[in-house]
Amino acid sequence: METNLRPMSLGEILDRTAQLYRTHFLLFAGIASVNAGVMLVLNLAQIGVQRLLLHLHMSAQLPWVTLGFLILIVPLIFIGAGAAVAANNRAVAWVNLDQPATMRGAYSSILPRLGRYLWLMTIAAFVIYIPFIILFTGYFVFLFAYARPKGLFVQGGANSDVHAAIVLGLVTLGFALLCLGALVYSILMALRYSLAVPASVVEDLPARKALRRSVELSMGSRGRIFVLGLLISAIQLGLVTVTQIFFIAAAWVAVKHHAEVPVWIQIAQQLVGFLTNSFIGPMYATGLTLFYYDQRIRKEGYDIEWMMEAAGMTVPAAAATAGPILPWPESPAEALQPEAQPSAVAAAESTQEGDSAPPESPHG
Repeated sequence: METNLRPMSLGEILDRTAQLYRTHFLLFAGIASVNAGVMLVLNLAQIGVQRLLLHLHMSAQLPWVTLGFLILIVPLIFIGAGAAVAANNRAVAWVNLDQPATMRGAYSSILPRLGRYLWLMTIAAFVIYIPFIILFTGYFVFLFAYARPKGLFVQGGANSDVHAAIVLGLVTLGFALLCLGALVYSILMALRYSLAVPASVVEDLPARKALRRSVELSMGSRGRIFVLGLLISAIQLGLVTVTQIFFIAAAWVAVKHHAEVPVWIQIAQQLVGFLTNSFIGPMYATGLTLFYYDQRIRKEGYDIEWMMEAAGMTVPAAAATAGPILPWPESPAEALQPEAQPSAVAAAESTQEGDSAPPESPHG
């Protein structure tokens, strides 16, 4: 069995990401299209409801409709994106080990544990973004509790209360500086937990253990992961800009002439957005899964473990404690048969117990 399990440089990881993405494009794009398709349907429904309200001369209800769709869309986006990321990690783990992978098998393998993955992402997001939550909450409370009563938002209000305007300026400056510090903190935390989802998916770890596993594995390679994120973010930003520039220009012209954007342009924008999200969605998750394997190879000799397992040899107990050798489940076929997994685990455990039992003395 030929695999690419060896320590790789950042350039080689990028090449491997591009290779996997090119050779399994339909697989990865298909996984991402599930979440992108849900967003497309919701956005088209919102456009349809808005046009209906305008036709019925009920434009006053538009803000409430927008708020309702926002409340509906945000949880669905979170669930869909979380499922797509986990399924993508599962598929990358399979194809990286030259195992067969299907879109159905990837989703079937992660759905029983989707709640775990969503909880993991929730914890990580809270730790990463908590400084921004605190800062923005405090700043807006200040604006409404201090600046608004002073009349600073009224035209000429700053001239009538110079002292309050100075206080507002100083607080705003401090808020901006603290946001820069919060940004640095968030980046560092995101790098610490960048390998948590691949670790949870591949090693079948609960949320907190996956976070600790990510901290351990990412140590010493967070700079490379940061560069990977910058490069892929630049690619994604460039593709979004190219595909959306026409629609942005059309919206700007409509606003300038106090007109509405034609409905066909809105629909076309959503369709193009669906294709773009399906194309660029799996890029970063694919690269992080490859980084996860690369770190296990560097720190734990995972390539040796895999070759020994593939050859039917017994893996030393010290190496086996580092984590499961084979991804869970081992193939898309097993993902579609969840009832077979417990027996496989029991067999593996009984084998390990038999291997670890002390040999009998020849004298009884």
